[in-house]
Amino acid sequence: MSSLTQMLAVLDVFTTDRPMWRTEDIAEALGYARTTAYRYIRELISAGLLQKVSAGHYALGPRVIELDYVMRQSDPVLSTCAPIMDDLVKKSGLDCVLSAMVGEKIVDTHRASSQTGLALKFGRGRPRSLFLGSSAKILLASQTREHLVKIYQSHKSEIAELGLGTNWAAFRTFMSEVRERGFYFALEELEKGLGGLAVPIHVGPDGPVTAALALVGPILKIKEIGEKRLCNWLMPAATKAAELLPRFEGT
Repeated sequence: MSSLTQMLAVLDVFTTDRPMWRTEDIAEALGYARTTAYRYIRELISAGLLQKVSAGHYALGPRVIELDYVMRQSDPVLSTCAPIMDDLVKKSGLDCVLSAMVGEKIVDTHRASSQTGLALKFGRGRPRSLFLGSSAKILLASQTREHLVKIYQSHKSEIAELGLGTNWAAFRTFMSEVRERGFYFALEELEKGLGGLAVPIHVGPDGPVTAALALVGPILKIKEIGEKRLCNWLMPAATKAAELLPRFEGT
């Protein structure tokens, strides 16, 4: 692990459950020498990513908010999908959620709500399970074989408990089937009383998957609409998003 990766890992310890940390606690949590933790904290404060809130106590800095604003205004996936998601909400009366995989977490990056709205536990910026829910399954199924092997090796017990495969071959088969189907329909995997269907958004017709687009709502309404209609709404929307996404050529 590079020193830059180690320094950025300091940011990961800050959560809504524990927004403030002391240097020694950060060092202990990450297994760093105290002098190393001090050095990383100083660098992160200089960059505005951390701030000192009291003697020996630190919290995330204002630079994080600035970066969030820049992302909201300029992220090509979000800006491309936002109007498409608004249209899906009008058509379906459901909530529409855009999600991405960040490391080994699923993060919702945008949500368009119906008139009634839903009080979802998981919202924009809140990491959630790598294995539960329609978006998680779609994003997992899009990963390379090498990445999936690493994920399986790190989460064998959880994968088996969730019925996704008791060995690597079974897990790979499950994910291959999801990928070939092109959508995943989930009921009450993440939250009781809710269900949803997700599809992948590709960069180009056969390009990599950049995000998952899902329609989410009360389980009775989701069942009433059914897989076919949900797919008929989501698949053309994902295709439209893929066509509109800018292509960035390598240099």
